[in-house]
This record gives sequence, structure tokens and C-alpha cells, in this order.
Amino acid sequence: MAELKLFKMVLGPIGTNVYFLMNEDTRQMIIVDPADEAQTIIENVRECGGIPVAIYLTHGHHDHIEAADAVRREFDIPVIAHEEEQTVLNDPSLNMSGFYGTKVSIQADKTVKDGDELDYAGLHCVVMHTPGHTWGSVCYYFPENKLLISGDTLFQFSYGRVDFATSNAQDMQNSIKRILTELPEDVTACPGHMGYTTIQAEKRYNPLA
Repeated sequence: MAELKLFKMVLGPIGTNVYFLMNEDTRQMIIVDPADEAQTIIENVRECGGIPVAIYLTHGHHDHIEAADAVRREFDIPVIAHEEEQTVLNDPSLNMSGFYGTKVSIQADKTVKDGDELDYAGLHCVVMHTPGHTWGSVCYYFPENKLLISGDTLFQFSYGRVDFATSNAQDMQNSIKRILTELPEDVTACPGHMGYTTIQAEKRYNPLA
């Protein structure tokens, strides 16, 4: 099993968690949700000696994708997102970048669906389609490392907003129940905002549990 080193930066006006998952043996790295401040992300990668191989997007809202295109071009790596999220990525009104004057529109290089398995950087993960916050929201589950990148689906003792254009409250409830039912209690969840949590804690304290 590859040794995974996880670190994060909190970037952008909404305080989005940008995750860096590095294989310590090869220094290859996955960047998750490059939120903003592309140059800061690029400099951080250089400083830690990482070799980026892919960008994983948990969903397409502007505060998770602002720097994605610049980081993709800098390292010549693919952007990966759920197949149902491409409309959100393309449309500034749906990804809400238009409301902030930036009008971000990007195209994923590779799309995934529920149950797909990814092995970038030698780090095995399973894609979980978890709609609710957006149509194509996903979590990335790394079973060998007992790690879940949960985006804006599962937060610490909470969950993502369901009042956006492609949100659905019932889908969110179903997604949270699925995560808490299917994953082991000792899995650490890394949300898109705020602090870490565990499946065990969420089974006890999450309002949708």
C-alpha cells in the first residue's frame, strides 16, 4: 500500500479546503478542488517537491474550481469530475462564478460515475456519486488509506447547502445515509470547508444520520 501524505490549504473568500494527496514513495500528487489563488497552489506544490498527476473535483461550484484551469495548464494534468457535473462546470450561472464577476467556465478532461475506480499517483480510490449539493457531487474514497474526500456533501456534524440551482434536499439525505452506512467507522472524512471528522462521529452527531 502506498504511503499517503495529506495536507491542505484554505483558500478563497469562502475558505475552501484545497487538498494535496501525495504518494510519499514517488512524490506524485493529486490536487483536489483547486479553489483559488492558482499561483499560491503552484508555489506550494513546488516547495513540497510534489509531482501533480491529476486534479479531482468534488463538484463544480466556483469556490472549488477557480484555479483549476491555471493549475491544469501549469502541470499539464487532467481535470476529473462526475459526468453529471459538466453542465455546472460550464455555466457561470450554475457554478455561481457569474455572481462574483469572474465567469468561470471549464471542461473536465475525464468524467467519472458512481463506482468508478481511480489510481492516479498510485493511490487507489473509489468514486461515490453523492448528489444533493449539486447534481454531480462526488466523494472520493481511499479504502486502503481509510480516507474520504467529502467535498460539500459531508461536513463535520453537518452537510452541504441544498438551496442552490442543482441542489436537492432528499438527494442529500440519501447521500449522507449512504456514506454513513457503507463506510467503516474509522474512516477520516475531509470536507470542502472547516475541519476533519470521522464516520463514527457523524453516525452519532450528523443531523441526517
